[in-house]
Amino acid sequence: MSDTLRLFVPGKPEYVRAVRMAVSAVASGAGFDVEAVEDIKVAVSEACANVVCHGANPQHTGYEVSCVLFDDRLVIRVIDQAGGYDAGRYKEPEAGELREGGLGIFIIKALMDEVSIDSEIGKGTLIQMIKRHSIR
Repeated sequence: MSDTLRLFVPGKPEYVRAVRMAVSAVASGAGFDVEAVEDIKVAVSEACANVVCHGANPQHTGYEVSCVLFDDRLVIRVIDQAGGYDAGRYKEPEAGELREGGLGIFIIKALMDEVSIDSEIGKGTLIQMIKRHSIR
């Protein structure tokens, strides 16, 4: 059995904080420890910021965030129907290449237990993030 929270979010930077707080409340209520909640908040912020910065498309002004809470994990999906990108061309930055900007996916993968990205140019992007726990 699972519980689901679904948010439809305007594609504006000022709403990233609201999403982060809502997802944080779900994770906290589910019994994730403070460190895990902080990891989740940062990962969600990065995913939403990617949509706002890179998914800009006048025809699609918003995006969807869903949180599905299972007994052993929280599954978060950030879905936009805007620009999309060629996920096959993404490469992990190397230590000497670290720079400000362009690290969102790298950060998300470092903080979450599982991350999958499905993106198609002209169609949009789905980022699925999973954080596991054994408290429930």
